[in-house]
Amino acid sequence: MNKASSSKQQEVQRIVDAISNAIAQHRLKPGTRLIEAQIVEVLVANRNHVQSALQRLAMQHIVTIEPHRGAMVAKPEAREAREVFTARRAVENAIIAGITTQQMQRYQTELIAQRQAEKEAIASNNRLEIVRQLSQFHLLLAEISDNRVLSEILTNLTVRSSLIVALYQRNEDPASHCEQHSSIVAALQAGDNHRAQQLMHHHMHELELQLSLDEIEEVPSLRDALA
Repeated sequence: MNKASSSKQQEVQRIVDAISNAIAQHRLKPGTRLIEAQIVEVLVANRNHVQSALQRLAMQHIVTIEPHRGAMVAKPEAREAREVFTARRAVENAIIAGITTQQMQRYQTELIAQRQAEKEAIASNNRLEIVRQLSQFHLLLAEISDNRVLSEILTNLTVRSSLIVALYQRNEDPASHCEQHSSIVAALQAGDNHRAQQLMHHHMHELELQLSLDEIEEVPSLRDALA
């Protein structure tokens, strides 16, 4: 790959990351139109790079592109929601299976910092920060596992889960999520991967039980979400 091609790929990835993060943190809601001109302006990006980024996100089922309507944040249906959570349980199970006590020890500082960030987000009642920190726990476990393929898959599924949560989740209890995360960490630190897998399965099952098929709320503007 030459320098120009590498630079383009990095720029496209920057745009992909910006949009994905806005979706994962619920700043971009399902169904929000992704107007290329606004993305170019807000992210100070090249239009061709924006188009490439949107196409990449469409391949990941995070964005939909329709003729004569353009791109918009995906709106997963109930069946897809169930399938995404089934896939997440399988991936998270595989991630936990590969984590050793030595890896947990090496990441002790990061785990303590992440738990503290969760507690602070919950105490502040900041919805966006709560979503970000609760998701970050799962991504941190993927990083600890040192399996890049599983990490990439989970990153995609986490963003898609955020769309599902934005559409269907009701009556969530973030404090209980934090407690469940702590139990999973404790099991892994004790070398009891089987127990950690059971706890993660229960955790993901509870998240899925919080989903309903109610109508979604009015979506904010693209400009405000990316600013």
